[in-house]
Amino acid sequence: MALELPLPRLQRWMQSVVVHPGSTRQAVASSEARAELAPEALVQVILPARQLEPIERVGIYHGMYLLRMEEALATDYPALKHFLGDGAFLELVRAYVQAHPSVSYTLNRLGDHLPDFVRDAPGLPRPGFCHDLARLEQAVSQVFDAPETPVLDAAQVASVPAHAWEGARLRPIEAFRLLALRYPVNDYVQSLRDDDHNHPKPRQKANWVAIYRCNYSVYRLALSRAAYDLLTDLAAGRPLGEAVSAALHRTGRRAPGEAELNLWFRKWVAEGLFQSVTTTA
Repeated sequence: MALELPLPRLQRWMQSVVVHPGSTRQAVASSEARAELAPEALVQVILPARQLEPIERVGIYHGMYLLRMEEALATDYPALKHFLGDGAFLELVRAYVQAHPSVSYTLNRLGDHLPDFVRDAPGLPRPGFCHDLARLEQAVSQVFDAPETPVLDAAQVASVPAHAWEGARLRPIEAFRLLALRYPVNDYVQSLRDDDHNHPKPRQKANWVAIYRCNYSVYRLALSRAAYDLLTDLAAGRPLGEAVSAALHRTGRRAPGEAELNLWFRKWVAEGLFQSVTTTA
């Protein structure tokens, strides 16, 4: 005799079974699943097929869940998967989705917590390298999905009087991120893009990168420490004159010259890193 289970209960039961980390039988017998449907009542809700018992039919969805999560995360973190290898990446996904199961209608947000999870996950090889790699790939995904905003053009730049530039504030586009990294993960990602099997070693090497979208493509721009500091100041809304003065007078490393600063600024504007400039009357 069929059991008529209300749709909300059936949905809660199905979710608890599908996301359970154990076998299908363990999932059906879990406390979360039993709260909605007793295991012995399974045959009253899921009918047998010609060649499959009810528990086997449920097992199809239970088994596919992890593979679907792995597929979604591999889309956003392909370099991390490459570094870890298929098996280790799948085990990472298994642990991750238990701690951070999908709760959104879209899988675009599934990997939001992966960099922090990787940082603290036990047993990963080169955890610092993996953490930086995940941070970089997350930034690329965020930039890819960021809203489209206007881009500061040459005419707008030319319209600003020379005397007003000292107090001018530049606003970056939404599709823009800055990262200070401890490992050469940007070079690692580029080696994969170039199909170069001579990947950089996962050894500590401070480096800095800007990630931005231009003409519907995402770019990664390697920066010097001085360029990173200046761009960070500008992105934070610091007046141009103050930011340039700070760049010229920073101690402990080589300060850029005015010609170099001008070259950086022209390049950043040409690449579309800023959406607007405001000046003080």
